[in-house]
Amino acid sequence: MSLTDKAIEQIRELIRTGALPPGSKLPPEPDLAAQLGLSRNLAREAVKALAVARVLEVRRGDGTYVTSLQPSVLLEGLGGAVELMQGDSAALQDLMEARRLLEPAATALAATRISDAQLAEVKRHLDAMRDARDDVERLNAHDAAFHRAVISATGNETLLSLLEGISGRTLRARIWRGLVDTQAAGRTLAEHEAIFKALSTRDAVLSQAAALLHVSNTEHWLREYLGSGEPLLFGTTARK
Repeated sequence: MSLTDKAIEQIRELIRTGALPPGSKLPPEPDLAAQLGLSRNLAREAVKALAVARVLEVRRGDGTYVTSLQPSVLLEGLGGAVELMQGDSAALQDLMEARRLLEPAATALAATRISDAQLAEVKRHLDAMRDARDDVERLNAHDAAFHRAVISATGNETLLSLLEGISGRTLRARIWRGLVDTQAAGRTLAEHEAIFKALSTRDAVLSQAAALLHVSNTEHWLREYLGSGEPLLFGTTARK
């Protein structure tokens, strides 16, 4: 381990043991360095690295604080990493495979926990998707909101953060652009309707099956599209 890595680990240990709980303020840099037996430069570099990882938050003029350490905060960087993978076809297929492994199980769990209000939110975004079937930008926005509403119903913030990160805003938009261009959007909308109907019955098995069919079909379409050599480009409007 480098000296900076060791310094990072020392601060993490303070957080793990509760010496620096979520929301707490770190000692001033000279005091922190002395407490950990580090140089001020090493302490500064460790703090910077942990701030990038969303473990610490540097507030100008106020000091450095431990974040809430909630999954939505700590996993925030996952979406950014996914955005950087957009040019790698193999990576895109790996992401879809990961989604296929996680999302159907999450949808099954949602079926057992979803409230009437949450179900109404899912339906609202489904209706908006129907109205926007030729508008890629709106389809993308309501598709993301549809799936977020479903996974939110699990009450599992870690699962929600993971799936949102894996899906990726740009990848989702690119897929919708291709679906509209190949006139496959209607089938995909029908798959969303099947997910909603299954959730409405609170049937976990049926909900899982509907989500698996949807994600598997999207994964299959993406593999074929990438294999055709056609560029999967981002766009806000569909080609006519």
